[in-house]
Amino acid sequence: MPINSVFNKRMPDILDCIANLSNDEVFTPPQLANRILNLLPEEIWQNPNLKFLDPVCKTGIFLRECARRLMIGLESEIPDEAIRREHIFKNMLFGSAITEITGLMSRRSLYYSKSGVSRNSVVKFETDQGNIIYKNIKHIFEFRKCIYCGATLGELDRSDSLESHAYQFIHPNNLFNNMKFDVIIGNPPYQLSDGGFGASAMPIYHKFIEIAMNLKPRYLSMIIPSRWFAGGKGLDSFREKMLNDKRLKVLVDYPNAEDCFPGVEIKGGVCYFLWDSKHNGECEVISMLEGEEISRAKRFLGEHDVFIRFNESIDIIKKIKSKNEATLDKKVSSMKPFGFRTFFEDFKQREFKNSVKIYTNPTRGKVGWVDADKIIINRNWVNKYKVLLAMAAEGKGTFPNNILGKPILAEPNSCCTETYLVVDLYDEKEKAENLIKYIKTRFFRYLISLRKIDHHLSRDRFSFVPDLDMSLEWTDEKLFKRYDIDSKEQDFIKSIVKEMN
Repeated sequence: MPINSVFNKRMPDILDCIANLSNDEVFTPPQLANRILNLLPEEIWQNPNLKFLDPVCKTGIFLRECARRLMIGLESEIPDEAIRREHIFKNMLFGSAITEITGLMSRRSLYYSKSGVSRNSVVKFETDQGNIIYKNIKHIFEFRKCIYCGATLGELDRSDSLESHAYQFIHPNNLFNNMKFDVIIGNPPYQLSDGGFGASAMPIYHKFIEIAMNLKPRYLSMIIPSRWFAGGKGLDSFREKMLNDKRLKVLVDYPNAEDCFPGVEIKGGVCYFLWDSKHNGECEVISMLEGEEISRAKRFLGEHDVFIRFNESIDIIKKIKSKNEATLDKKVSSMKPFGFRTFFEDFKQREFKNSVKIYTNPTRGKVGWVDADKIIINRNWVNKYKVLLAMAAEGKGTFPNNILGKPILAEPNSCCTETYLVVDLYDEKEKAENLIKYIKTRFFRYLISLRKIDHHLSRDRFSFVPDLDMSLEWTDEKLFKRYDIDSKEQDFIKSIVKEMN
């Protein structure tokens, strides 16, 4: 079959219809793969000497679309179609599958056969796997934890006949005899998983990027969750490296992952980037909302300790920081403000002697009464007015949204489980009420949103929020005037944050 027929865009594309295998195997739709490939310079498709690697093949879509572009781009260099196809498939395109089944799918997409030696393969290879390899290698454990990917022995206590999810690319395996690759592309697994036998939420995608950079390609482009913007869960070091890497040339950010992966929820959204080993300067940041570009700007990513996802936010932060005011993160409690875990249940539904009111997980009744002697941390907070915020807050990628749950005024003789953070505490009820009004402003919640990428709320998310005098009542109008937030910036804030009653 002619290659132009194989890759005809007008034919229905089965890869648009395949369901994801699991949370860590999110397949890349063809249109998205092409948007990512569009970041690469056009001239690479006319160079017959380059080598392309997808180290995390799932459906083979990236290699398939590379093949289509190369077949067109190399037509003048290699006019004979059969010779051109042979050269591209054997000498330019390489892949490493993440599981045996994705290896079969990828070969079927690229070669039109799950076997590279089949008579149906568009190019005849010497082995079944062709240039898309899969090997079920093993983890290397030290103190019950893999020294390469961090998987724990308990998570992967599986039959020897099942895949170990020791992904080839991030475990020593001499992939393609240490071949030098010019372009590395793909959509890596997002988190450690044993394929459904007790999945872990520990991120793993950053390890693929770090290994890819170590291979020193000319270009690297991958799509990953955006949660690294704020760090956490082993991502702090990766975030710092990315923010200060001036080889990052383009970054495209989607707060709502469904704009890239229809029907898939990925808290905090996704992003894809172009890393160019010869680039040394600003990164072009493209902000997307509802699938449409809302802004693009060239800027240095390491200006702050987190990545600021909206270009419109940069000047707003500068205006606020110019006041040199203390920030609220210095006052917000850490996790477990009174020592009680979220699942704490040793409380009663009715008040009793020597008891303290406790705000608990809403699924466990929301409030109850606990023996005061059980409080061993921050006992001096119990008889203060406290303002509480749920740690699991709204994390949708669609806007506007509330960003935070509604604040709670906890009266004296009260405490809470780690379901909540204590934002601040006072002797006077009026100050606590004014803090609640402050939290409900769009201004306050917008500043939280710049550091709160997913649904999780923690102390550091308050690092942009000014610690103001709570003997005063604050409104959006007063705050906008105080920080010289102009009408265009106000409109943008309102497009991100809902009004809260």
